[in-house]
Amino acid sequence: MPLIEVKKICKTYFDEGVETRALCDVSFDINEGEFVAIMGPSGSGKSTLLHILGFLDRHTGGQYSFDGKTMDDFSDEELAHVRNKKMGFIFQNFNLLPRTSVLENIKMPLLYSGLAEKEWEERAKVALEAVDMGHRLEHEPSQLSGGEKQRVAIARALVNKPAVIFADEPTGNLDSKSGKIVMEILQKLNEEQGHTVILITHETYTAEHAQRIIKLKDGEIESDRKVDRRMRASEFLK
Repeated sequence: MPLIEVKKICKTYFDEGVETRALCDVSFDINEGEFVAIMGPSGSGKSTLLHILGFLDRHTGGQYSFDGKTMDDFSDEELAHVRNKKMGFIFQNFNLLPRTSVLENIKMPLLYSGLAEKEWEERAKVALEAVDMGHRLEHEPSQLSGGEKQRVAIARALVNKPAVIFADEPTGNLDSKSGKIVMEILQKLNEEQGHTVILITHETYTAEHAQRIIKLKDGEIESDRKVDRRMRASEFLK
């Protein structure tokens, strides 16, 4: 059974009587352990799709199933629980608490995890070691480079051992060198630890790390193909 099943998903926004279609008739499956890049220009619907997949918003048509249950099976409270327990999020702007240590930032998702508090620090340290940031655990975000902040954000996404990691334009605020390091970490987490990764991007060089690229245009799927990582995504996307 796929981890994620999307069947004819639509999303329409209504504002003062004006109807705006963000997604229409979008269908695909994602299996556990896949690394999928969802690409498209601004306005293509990729961020809207991420919000639905990550239980941050509800669709207006079609059906979305996560781990064998449809989104409609969950109350808002249950959605929040699944989002915290089974989903990890990495955002372009890092979203770290500014005057809080790296270690305490990593612990934040554990507040609602049900895990015994005495285990939080060890779990957080393991996550930091996974992204080579164990030497920065007492630093505050203001003392870190952009690339280091994003690695901390990845560790925070890992700390609850989620079923899937959503990365929304994770290199958008980074220089090319730092962006490459972040993408190599995500690829390593996928290949060596088996994490399912869903990457939202408009950058070809980040999509090159995925095994599969779903390309959106005007709220619809334009293409959905597996990619040999040895082949440049730029060649695939021509």
